[in-house]
Amino acid sequence: MADHPVIGISSYAQRARWSCWDTEAVLLPRRYVDKVARAGGLPVLLPPVDGGAAVLPRLDGLVLSGGGDIDPTRYGAPPHPAAGPFSEARDSAELDLCRQALATGLPLLGICRGLQVINVALGGTLHQHLPDLVGDDSHSPEQSGYGPHKVSVAPETQLAAILGRSEASVPTHHHQAIDRLGADLVATAWTDDGVIEAVEFGHPAPFMIAVQWHPEAGDDLSLFTALIAAASER
Repeated sequence: MADHPVIGISSYAQRARWSCWDTEAVLLPRRYVDKVARAGGLPVLLPPVDGGAAVLPRLDGLVLSGGGDIDPTRYGAPPHPAAGPFSEARDSAELDLCRQALATGLPLLGICRGLQVINVALGGTLHQHLPDLVGDDSHSPEQSGYGPHKVSVAPETQLAAILGRSEASVPTHHHQAIDRLGADLVATAWTDDGVIEAVEFGHPAPFMIAVQWHPEAGDDLSLFTALIAAASER
């Protein structure tokens, strides 16, 4: 895989148990690594450390992965009782990765929390607890897994071209979502209740797609394939 595009994937730190060990670890669900590799990329995990964005010139693409909530003070809001816990180290590291990747045109795919990081990095805000907005748990129907829901995709967008269809059933597990869009972002997919499920730039730009669902948990490889194609061209 020496000539395959190198794709960094943001990861997170938390206590974990394996074999005889119970200690702090840097973690990422294996699905992300497997999907990047299947699409033709060489995955590299990026831990949440200060100065981690210095690695970006050595990468051909970046995935901002899913995970916990962003501290709402990052977008000027008090925390909702259902939000958190927050990780200052992860927020700082991923916002830095995001801003520098966007500034340098590094191909970027945001997944779930990754979409929210992109939106906050560009000055947007988040709904902190979707059941308050939509009245149910349809966006996180399984407590420890992914449930399906339908998204409608705007025609003549990058996302529509990548997915090859205007509707899709996608794996979902999230309780937050975009409220106010960040600068230069346009929404490109929604659920029937109006929640934004994907964004891209509203003008010609280097590859940047972000989705609220979890493509790493499904069978559709198209978003990862598109990222690898953009990384290869770069």
